Amino acid sequence: MLYMKDKKLSHIEKTIEKIKQELQSIQQMRPGSLTRQYRNPKEKTGAYYQLSYTHKMKSRTDYVRPEFAAQIKEQICEYKRFRELVDQWIELSIQHSKMQIDKAKKDK
Repeated sequence: MLYMKDKKLSHIEKTIEKIKQELQSIQQMRPGSLTRQYRNPKEKTGAYYQLSYTHKMKSRTDYVRPEFAAQIKEQICEYKRFRELVDQWIELSIQHSKMQIDKAKKDK
């Protein structure tokens, strides 16, 4: 039983290391969502993009020119990837901590 826990702890540690490596590859990132709006919605003319996000407890809206929309979308994707990786890291760290505590209790 103890061997299985050691193996699982080792697997968690390796997974955390992979997450750290992936985090290092993240480029520019930006939170939020990008939507296409129209100055005249009925006729769908005068298109522009709107970036909405919350940072430091404040909601913000930025207007984005169409030529920058693709770049902003990539940054939003990078931010989502960052958040997913951090959430995974936290989950694994909690599991790892609990398993170490259980192991220490049984070793006594």
